[in-house]
Amino acid sequence: MKITKVEALEKRANRIRQDIITSIYYAKSGHPGGSLSIADILSVLYFNEMNINPLKPDDKSRDRFILSKGHSAPALYAVLAEKEYFSREDLVTLRHIDSPFQGHPDMNKVPGVDMTTGSLGQGLSVANGMAMASKMDRMGYRVYCLLGDGELEEGQIWEAAMTSSKYKLDNLCVIVDANELQLIGKTDEVKGLYPESIEAKFQSFGFNTMMIDGHNIEEIMKAFENAEMTKEKPTAIIAKTIKGKGISFMENNPAWHGKALNDEEYKKALEELNSND
Repeated sequence: MKITKVEALEKRANRIRQDIITSIYYAKSGHPGGSLSIADILSVLYFNEMNINPLKPDDKSRDRFILSKGHSAPALYAVLAEKEYFSREDLVTLRHIDSPFQGHPDMNKVPGVDMTTGSLGQGLSVANGMAMASKMDRMGYRVYCLLGDGELEEGQIWEAAMTSSKYKLDNLCVIVDANELQLIGKTDEVKGLYPESIEAKFQSFGFNTMMIDGHNIEEIMKAFENAEMTKEKPTAIIAKTIKGKGISFMENNPAWHGKALNDEEYKKALEELNSND
């Protein structure tokens, strides 16, 4: 059953954030910043948008999701647990030896993961193949691919974008997590990338594009509706987000790209997120 109430989806997103920082805290390593920034997007995707069933994780007619920025795996594991693909208690094994929840998602070990990712830039190429297969086999499923804005510095993304447009993959929806920060600083300073320039680039490659607030549930829902109604071309949603969203000392701080919380930081982070319940 799809959740349509904004408040309910916001609560899901907040629980996803709680699980993100808890899993990273117990792992003593991980990438909190870019995981927290996509929680609202994942909440809408998994509880309002995608045609999926945790009881049938390999259903051939299911919609597909590819987390191309695979280092944000804690967010994907958290939303899959929230969707009841597996127990939330398992999340504290993140990055532990023999745990299926590796630092980057593995489709062979975690139910609900549609593609093994981690090497940046490859997700859109895979998404193209899935979207083309859906059309060729007349399956009707949609494919969603989430990219990081720093990831767009990889040339393969733009080779893949040409393919998306060439084959008019209107069952493909790209979401860009435009938090404007990457490991070494601001994306604008590193490669001249900022939300408006990203949108212009995808437009030039023949995409239907939208710029939204990636933390506004209503805007996210409407963007996916627009994507579904668009025919003869793929869609790129440029979601303006805040890296580290929801935790005051992490927000817009590139130091939290790949850093675990200590005891004091974890306690403070949970207090802030619990106050939003």
